[in-house]
Amino acid sequence: MKEPAFWRTDGGRGSGALARALLAPLGWLHAFAVARRIRRASPVRIAPKVVCIGNLTVGGTGKTPVSQTLMHRLCDMGLTPATLSRGYGGRERGPLRVDPHAHTAAQVGDEPLLLARSGQAWIARDRAAGGQAIEAAGGVDLVLMDDGHQNPDLHKDCSIIVVDGLTGWGPGTIFPAGPLREPVRAGLARADAVIVMMPDANTQPDWAGLGLADLQIPVFRAWLEPVAPPPADKLVAFAGIGRPQKFFDALVAAGGDLGEVAVYGDHHAFTAGDLRHLDALAAAHDAQLITTEKDWVRLPADARSRITAWPVRAVFANPGALDGLLRDVVDAEAQDG
Repeated sequence: MKEPAFWRTDGGRGSGALARALLAPLGWLHAFAVARRIRRASPVRIAPKVVCIGNLTVGGTGKTPVSQTLMHRLCDMGLTPATLSRGYGGRERGPLRVDPHAHTAAQVGDEPLLLARSGQAWIARDRAAGGQAIEAAGGVDLVLMDDGHQNPDLHKDCSIIVVDGLTGWGPGTIFPAGPLREPVRAGLARADAVIVMMPDANTQPDWAGLGLADLQIPVFRAWLEPVAPPPADKLVAFAGIGRPQKFFDALVAAGGDLGEVAVYGDHHAFTAGDLRHLDALAAAHDAQLITTEKDWVRLPADARSRITAWPVRAVFANPGALDGLLRDVVDAEAQDG
């Protein structure tokens, strides 16, 4: 899905505001349904602690690289974490442990397949059943629930909201009138921490504009950094993620020489026709094809050898405070036991 322009702009002559106004009643119904489901739920508790990495908006905010970073930090603490995802874009319903060597994105979804390269990853459309399957398998100390802030079926010991510091909450309207999954105030009321993703280490968020200046929970600033510089060749970049322009901008900022870009919908399944088109663009510019890690795992196996994946990682301005939050969850586990 490509987000409509009226989620971010008025479209030039007030058309965005009109579209939002016409769709607002559907947004109110959506918010009512989410709130009712949360209010009526009886969350299932499991022995491993559950930390949810969620958001309040539709589209990419950086949850997956944040989850990867948290996986590494938890491992550094001597813990065995596992991620639990819905498996969006895959046909398997789960509960299922993802094998990065045997499964494909068409089976389990691109995000779980990518997360499985960092550690143990599971998928389950039924999050409670997924949590119980991880518990039954044993050996896991903490479950990172990738997305699911609006899913009340599995008890969360810590809920972390990830927000894009530049686009924020959009125009403040609820899906489909805007990108919000629920009202900001309601979503933040259930959160234990917020991570604000910025384009680089130097850019500061508009704390007041985001409504985070007086929030009585930890708020972390983070950004994405490339694991390695982009190739020195001329590049044709393509992406089918929530906000492809962020990827293209990051490539340029890192010194990449972009000759052309191609944009696809989020979680796009690349076809033979797509690859022919991309190969033609690369040939026209005498360039190397490059894409995100999440897009790369969705490519057919025979295409990956000629396309470069450009990995990034989430870096935190105050990693010690983040570790403190995670240790609090671990300590609570020891007290509960």
